Amino acid sequence: MNKPIIHPYIPIAIGVLTVGLSAIFVKLTTADAGVIAFYRMFFSVVIMLPFFLQSYRKELYRLSKRDWLLSSIAGIFLAIHFILWFESLNYTSVASSTVLVTLQPIFALTGTALIFKEIISGKMLTAVIVALTGSIIISWGDFRVSGAALFGDVLALLACGFITAYLLVGQDVRKRVSLVTYTFLVYLVSSIALFLYVITIQQPLFSYPASDWGWFLALALLPNLLGHTLFNWAIKWVSTNVISITILFEPVVASIAAYYILQESISVSQMIGGIVILTGILLFVLDFKAIKKKLFFKKA
Repeated sequence: MNKPIIHPYIPIAIGVLTVGLSAIFVKLTTADAGVIAFYRMFFSVVIMLPFFLQSYRKELYRLSKRDWLLSSIAGIFLAIHFILWFESLNYTSVASSTVLVTLQPIFALTGTALIFKEIISGKMLTAVIVALTGSIIISWGDFRVSGAALFGDVLALLACGFITAYLLVGQDVRKRVSLVTYTFLVYLVSSIALFLYVITIQQPLFSYPASDWGWFLALALLPNLLGHTLFNWAIKWVSTNVISITILFEPVVASIAAYYILQESISVSQMIGGIVILTGILLFVLDFKAIKKKLFFKKA
């Protein structure tokens, strides 16, 4: 496998920053969850189409049936994730929904161990526990006991499971398929699935204000074409676990964005939780043995 041109952690970090804006853009629209998800994927496909046809369409003929099937499954998982997550924002807060939907390490650690036989180290498990603790601190004062909020929390948790499954599939397919081809296929299948969903439940596809169309496009450009595409690029060289634990920083990004854009206040628990999450991520990504060696031992 060729070495990446830059360290995968850099695009993953950029991806987390852009994906962290998703909940804000969704909150600013007036459309139903299925419609928002459909246009997010549809606009992504339209933007990618000329580039794909010009440079990558021949790769389609070389794909195995297995890669076609897995890419399609990944697209369906992504569609279900968006439907569940966007719908959850109608019932619970940005903080609760974002925290729950980013509890991916719980699913990812299990999935990579069972599917890819990856070894879960003590350092990795400690980092996950620390980061998850930060997520719980952020949402501690935000969870509610009302039926509607509880329903929204359940939807967000289910969305978390599907996005993890999507990343696990990508970890396999991206070893053989280029970034552009895989991403285009996933987004295309996802947009078709979302279109069928919207038509089936009879949600209107048109007659939205100009601002909504702007947010649809913003969702396609930033969280999707930049955020998720960078994750799909990095998944060729890193485990799903790496992306999953880094995405735990998304609630921090969402909270800061909500403060400036939606005028939502940032509580003390959110600030403390953000620091704890960052600590967990640093525990995961830093090689402390190498740092200690450089600091205390000279080269022979």
